[in-house]
Formats: sequence, C-alpha cells, structure tokens
Amino acid sequence: MDILNNGSLTAAISSKGAELNSLKLDGMERIWQADPAIWDRHAPLLFPVIGRLSGQVYELDGEMVTMPRHGFCRDRVFTVVEKDALHVRYHTEDDEETRAVYPFSFVLEVEFALEGNTLVKRHFITNRSDREMPFEVGGHEAYNTTLLPGEVMSDYGIQFEGIDHLEPYAMDESGMMDLPKGNLPLENGCLTKRPMEVGLDTVVVDQLPVRKASLVSRKSGTHVTVEFEDFPYLGIWTMDKDVDTNYLCIEPWTTLPDANFVGRKLTDKAGICIAQPGETKQLTYRMTFQ
Repeated sequence: MDILNNGSLTAAISSKGAELNSLKLDGMERIWQADPAIWDRHAPLLFPVIGRLSGQVYELDGEMVTMPRHGFCRDRVFTVVEKDALHVRYHTEDDEETRAVYPFSFVLEVEFALEGNTLVKRHFITNRSDREMPFEVGGHEAYNTTLLPGEVMSDYGIQFEGIDHLEPYAMDESGMMDLPKGNLPLENGCLTKRPMEVGLDTVVVDQLPVRKASLVSRKSGTHVTVEFEDFPYLGIWTMDKDVDTNYLCIEPWTTLPDANFVGRKLTDKAGICIAQPGETKQLTYRMTFQ
C-alpha cells in the first residue's frame, strides 16, 4: 500500500488495480471500506471498457471478442514508477493476457496527487499500436455516508449545479442502456433517492451544464465534490440492498456503457475515445473533501 500525506489528507492506494483504498480527512475515513457483505471493492479502475457488454462481447475486425465487465485493469497489479509524499504514479501495459481480449498495444499510467484538500487522479493512455485504438476509462469511487453520529444514509444526496432535474438513460432488464431518457426531479438541485428507488441499477447522465457533483450530508454539511471536466458521462450507483449500504459512488466516465441503441463495435459506442498511433491521451478528475 502506498501512503500519501500532506497533513490534512491521507490517501492509501493499492498497486492492485491502482485503486484508492482509503482517504482520510483529519483522520475521518471518507472511502468505503469494502465490506464483503455489501460490496467488496473501494474504487475500481474501469479500462478499456465501462460496464458490461451485451453478451460480454464486442466486434472487432469481423470477430466477436469476449471482454469482462469493466475491462481488466481493476484486477491487474501495477508497477510504481514515481512516488513521493504527495504523489504516486502507477504503470501497466499490454501483455499476452490483455491482447487476448483487447488486441492493442498500450500503456496506461494512473497518477494520484494531493493538493490541499483535493485528491487529483490523472490517467495517461498511450497507443503503441500501428492502428487507431478505441478505449474507455472511468472511475468508480465509493464514498462513505453516515460519517457522523446520528446520521443515516437518507441524510445524504448528490448535489448538482445549474439544473433542477436529471435525464437519466433507461435500462432494460439485462442492464443495457436504453431510450427514451427519463425525467428525474431534483430537490433544490439535489438527488435524494438511491438508483433502485427510481427503478434503475445506475443513474447514468450526460450533458450536465457543470461537470461537477457533490455528495452532501444535508444534516452536517459534510461533503465531497467531484469535478470531471474531461468526462462527459456520469454514473451514480450503490448496491441494490434491502438495507442501507452506507456508500454512494460518483463515477466519471468517458463513454456511455453498452446500450441497445448502438452497434457491437467499440467505435459505435457513444463518447468512445480514440488514440492515434503513438498518441497519449490525458484525462483528469478531482475529488475535494470538506
């Protein structure tokens, strides 16, 4: 585990999946601690696809290729290539195992850096192939709710700026995105219901006027704000349970997950990123804790 500390924030990041395992502000844990009875992950990295593919396959060069849900990087062991007290940078690249499901040569590096009360997460994707490389990258950070005595999960909501409603994509029974979009009213700009309470596995939205979302306690004011200018899509998720899960995920995504209204190629997907041969793409989001 790699530890970053600036006297205010303390972050612990694992080389497995380059995954944030802990973030404490003045000693208070703000990241879900992976209770296996609820959900056994903290903040998995999604690459080179986001979400599930229909039938777990996509089409490439006329062949159907199997790809696991959320890709393969969340379970890969990364190499640390840079580290000091305030930042750490992780590296992985293609090998025989990845090329069996994603036949491209790539380098993926993920950097975490502390800046005051903000944790900055930067992704660097390099195409080492001699052809265009489609890819998707996304976050899946789970933030604790019920931080303070007397709080319950329903005290927390997701606050947006500049809107009074969301237009989430519909979903079919298999979890594929579908149309038409819905209309989900907000309470003073705040989403106060969990996805399952509005009939969705995940609330997936795009075209936000401000690419920012905050998990806020309406009782104490405690919050985390995620700014995701490089990511046009956003997912809001927690496990569908009959009890409070006590976390909510705010997930910046480059690309819409698989949908009934797109084709089977990765290049058919809404928002798909394309790296040209030799090109490096950098994509960043920021998490500020109060």
